[in-house]
Amino acid sequence: MQLLAEHVYIEDQYAGVVLGAITLNHGLIQIDAPPSPEDGRSWRATLLSLNSGVERFLVNLDSHPDRTLGVRAMDCTVVAHEKTAQAFRNRPNTFKSQAEETGADWESVVGMGTIRWAPPEITFTEQMVIQWSEIPVVLEHHPGPTSGAIWVVVPESKVVFIGDLAVKRQPPFLANANLEDWLNSLDALLASDYRNYLLVSSRGGLVSHKDVEAQRGMLAEIHQKIEAIGKTPQGMEEVEALIPGLVAAIKPPAERLKQYTQRLRHGLRHYYLRRYHPASSLETDEE
Repeated sequence: MQLLAEHVYIEDQYAGVVLGAITLNHGLIQIDAPPSPEDGRSWRATLLSLNSGVERFLVNLDSHPDRTLGVRAMDCTVVAHEKTAQAFRNRPNTFKSQAEETGADWESVVGMGTIRWAPPEITFTEQMVIQWSEIPVVLEHHPGPTSGAIWVVVPESKVVFIGDLAVKRQPPFLANANLEDWLNSLDALLASDYRNYLLVSSRGGLVSHKDVEAQRGMLAEIHQKIEAIGKTPQGMEEVEALIPGLVAAIKPPAERLKQYTQRLRHGLRHYYLRRYHPASSLETDEE
């Protein structure tokens, strides 16, 4: 576990997502949960060593299974955006493995078994402030990766947890994306308000503004090319043809090449069908 600033910690040793913890006088705010039950137990034990009040909140930055599968094991009140709660209402009560690979990290976790989802108990629409000490923690809606994506901002410490808004050395998740919203949210992060902040990505930990700019460039390219393809007769084939170039730009390690290629294939397919062929679109969490 790494101390980023006073009261603010991150943990990047578990598969799936980079976790966060904010220690306050009234309690502990956790950000996301590892998908593996064993990792969840280890993370809970680690959190017991932190000096905070007795209350516990867990904030889900969006509805992606990598960050939500392990939430029930954390045994605390869950907070998320209203549209993330809607995504849970569209899911079966119990998780079961999908036949189609999505390139997510939970798919490589052994021994998942049957897991009951833990939908958020507290939701908001635009902004929510948790005032558990003199340090406010601000939850803000910034859609893009999903319609319910949020940031956790700690203004006093100049730290912002941005979820999947910008990922490091791996492809983004596109299946539930709105690329226009995503680009707008990236522009907001690149604005002067956050110039001196530490930016914590859920896929890679600390990222620089240069990393955010690179993410924006990649997404702008994807958006431009898919808009150009539109409803052409060979649309799906043209979308598929984008994948090798995108993977090459990321330069993934050899052991991740298959996973990241599949992540892009799955994400681009879902995104394209939702945008241009909604009647035949494949079902996703938020649709």
